[in-house]
Amino acid sequence: QVQLVESGGGSVQAGGSLRLSCAASGRTFSSYAMGWFRRAPGKERDFVAAISWSGGSTSYSDSVKGRFTISRDNAKSTVYLQMNSLKPEDTAVYYCAAGNYGLTFVSFWGLGTQVTVSS
Repeated sequence: QVQLVESGGGSVQAGGSLRLSCAASGRTFSSYAMGWFRRAPGKERDFVAAISWSGGSTSYSDSVKGRFTISRDNAKSTVYLQMNSLKPEDTAVYYCAAGNYGLTFVSFWGLGTQVTVSS
């Protein structure tokens, strides 16, 4: 079992930056690919970014590529999402996820953290 707790959300003006963190409990953190999804108001939950168990491979949605960076620290059982050049359309609840490579199957979800970007 892995429990995921997100932090770092908040309100920021367009063009600003935020860094999300996801702290995981459980001894098997390093064996999971990790990632982030988001759900904007009135929309479905969408993939944002993923990182392999070793951190050697990452993937991003086209909408955040070049602006967001995912990383992980297995010693701290934490995954991060650095979000730069934020846009109002990035406003959403951001969820941390643990699962298979590429996160086509998610085994564990966090409860989410709100990110609001104002114009």
